[in-house]
Amino acid sequence: MNDPSPENTADDADPCRHSQHSQFALFRQRRFWPLFVTQFLGAFNDNAYKNALVVLLTFSAASWTSMRPEILANVAAGLFILPFFLFSATAGQLADKFDKALLARATKALEVFIVLLAALGFWLQSLFVLFAALFLLGLQSTLFGPVKYAILPQHLHPAELVGGNALVEAGTFVSILFGTLTGGLLAGVDGGIVWIVAICLAVALGGLWASARIPAAPAPSRDLKITFNFVVESWRCLGFARRSRSVFLSILGISWFWAYGALLLAQFPAYTKSVLGGEESLVTALLAVFSIGIGAGSLVCEKLTRRRGKSVEPGLVPLGALGMVVFGVDLALASPAGAAGAPMPLAAALGQGGTLRVMADLVLLGVFGGIYCVPLYALVQQRSAPEYRARIIAANNVLNSLFMVLSAAGAGLFLGQGRAIPSLFLLMAGLHAVVTVYIFSVVPEFLVRALVWLGLRREGSR
Repeated sequence: MNDPSPENTADDADPCRHSQHSQFALFRQRRFWPLFVTQFLGAFNDNAYKNALVVLLTFSAASWTSMRPEILANVAAGLFILPFFLFSATAGQLADKFDKALLARATKALEVFIVLLAALGFWLQSLFVLFAALFLLGLQSTLFGPVKYAILPQHLHPAELVGGNALVEAGTFVSILFGTLTGGLLAGVDGGIVWIVAICLAVALGGLWASARIPAAPAPSRDLKITFNFVVESWRCLGFARRSRSVFLSILGISWFWAYGALLLAQFPAYTKSVLGGEESLVTALLAVFSIGIGAGSLVCEKLTRRRGKSVEPGLVPLGALGMVVFGVDLALASPAGAAGAPMPLAAALGQGGTLRVMADLVLLGVFGGIYCVPLYALVQQRSAPEYRARIIAANNVLNSLFMVLSAAGAGLFLGQGRAIPSLFLLMAGLHAVVTVYIFSVVPEFLVRALVWLGLRREGSR
């Protein structure tokens, strides 16, 4: 009835058996496509609702509350990310104790309820209910996070891990883009709230339908006793991750990637207005090219990995890191000195000197970012013990959230001292170089594999 779990089959003995098949062939496999669709639709809903709410609060907050729109927007962002701190450890325990396919269905059923709660909030014009729905969406994403990454090694063959992760990452960023655009556009039109609720409900029901088709993923630790003390359990999850230096440092590398990416995305509106001199349409264009770049970089990882016949190629990580440094620095250098006058339409802004170079830098930053992060995700999955793999993924989610919060706070302090956004980009590129050099110095395997991949060192010489 269900596809067998590759983690428990003899196919593991031949990691290259599937290496000649395109990663897109996974879309024909029931052990992959339902999970992909479930994740894609969930990411869409998270961002459609979150962005619609922020836009509504920015332009209509006066009729709902006396709080300033910028404060409300930050409260909304904080409420969405808070569950990742509070419940990631519990989510990891649940994913190790119970069948992950059943957990996926439960989280999608919760999403349907959350959309209905949001509809009630819009109808009542109740900020409390709308913020409660946003918090619950964050909780739902927190619960699904360990499921989606820990289930991949159970359903995919070792040689398919990079391709599967690449498709999930590419799909996630495309979905984030579509959700953000949909929420923002509909929030600004008459009757847009009705459309937002209707679309989000249809998407949630679609996700529930897809999740019902995910094959069983038996629990590796059925006797696990759930601990709800998130501080103690988060520390324990980090302890599982620290048992393997390469796994823990890969998690640090992933967390840094999310901090870097989140910081860039957060600056796009102000950067567009004050540096590039463009309107809101240029913000959308910057978001689009960066997201497309990450998707493209993620997808190319599988082909680059198959070049060496490996199931996971750590050597791609230094190449991705180098590209992020180079194009991060060029992004800062390509930025104009500053805009003057009224914001320009998209066509006029693109005609200004430096704007196209900025967009090219963002595309290539995204491409190399995808090449950087996909092998790290696959390495964490491959080298984590199955009995506590989901809790290691939970530790990754906790650190991802922490790094993003710290990067936002640091950016606020930096810019609050009157410094320019391009200077912030330059600082982040420099910090990225420092972080990655540290990781590669502690785990030389990354650099050794990069030399092998480039053909500068023989396979057996290490």
